[in-house]
Amino acid sequence: MKDQSMSISALVVDDSLLFRKVVRDCLAQIGDVEVIGVAGDGKAAVEKIRRFRPDVVTLDVEMPGMDGLAVLRQIKRDRLPTKIIMLSALTERGADATTEALSLGAFDFILKPSHGSPEKNLADLKEQLSQRISAVRRRPTSASKTIKPAIPRSPRTAMVTKRAVANPSRRAAGLIEAVLIGISTGGPKALRALLTQLPADYSVPIIIVQHMPPMFTASMARDIDRHAKLDVVEAADEMPLVGGTAYIAPGGKHLEVHRVAGSLRARVTDAPPERNCKPSVNVMFRSASDATGGRVLGAIMTGMGDDGLAGCQHLRNAGGTVWAQDEASCTVFGMPRQIIEAGLADRILPLNQFADALIQTGQKRLAVCH
Repeated sequence: MKDQSMSISALVVDDSLLFRKVVRDCLAQIGDVEVIGVAGDGKAAVEKIRRFRPDVVTLDVEMPGMDGLAVLRQIKRDRLPTKIIMLSALTERGADATTEALSLGAFDFILKPSHGSPEKNLADLKEQLSQRISAVRRRPTSASKTIKPAIPRSPRTAMVTKRAVANPSRRAAGLIEAVLIGISTGGPKALRALLTQLPADYSVPIIIVQHMPPMFTASMARDIDRHAKLDVVEAADEMPLVGGTAYIAPGGKHLEVHRVAGSLRARVTDAPPERNCKPSVNVMFRSASDATGGRVLGAIMTGMGDDGLAGCQHLRNAGGTVWAQDEASCTVFGMPRQIIEAGLADRILPLNQFADALIQTGQKRLAVCH
């Protein structure tokens, strides 16, 4: 008998009849997902969301009339707890709209597959939907929508926390040359919350790998830069990495850090994915650790999977410092969980404490330099 407590109810919203059917069929093949309805326009979508209160809504970004963004704004006004998964095309317009949707509170997004083979498109879409549904299942139901400091809620979590902080890195209180951030699902909203709290003259470069496709990282950088005091840019090959700037790895490329004449620079490469990730947190963390002799602070924040685990191990072996975001403030706790359970985290912080902690770290560096 199916465990009803684990069942996920879903509503499919798209103006294309064919694509509605494709998404519905893919969801129906995922275990314990019940598609409770479909909608062909934004107005019908809002009515059905209010009526049925689905756990998940797949929502097309671009629709005539009331588009996906308008639906999302209405859901936010109504304070409905539905998780919204945006479906977007790989276009600049789609990237900008998706970035805005994520800042409005969408859970995540999926690119509409555009392979030459219909079979490959279906397999790709089903895989992406399965990953997001799994992330929705794992989302802590007790976590508040307002980010608050977390207290370990179980003996196992408490044990993991003690183990993590009992094994500090050798350089935990020392000089750092860069802050590294690895982040995925829930990242755009978390990065915006974090980076907009940092000062324009933050002392070291902040180097970020956010799992996103091409065009989407540039759109996200522009969006955060409009609201932040420091500069936020998409990294380019051989760009100098300096304080007062946050650098986001370009979607679909790896971002490495290397040293030229004593200064840190970005290196953007088209090497193969690592653990299906491109950009890869592991690649960036390893290269930055090697370029600085471990004088870096690496932070693993909200996201699915285990990208960053090998990179943090490499960083810690070099004497670097690792922070992890706590479970309650993550959209998805997958990436930070891996770091914490491996005993690699020097500190475990809620999102709303990251900025102050980074500012304190930056001030210590300035004090040492002066």
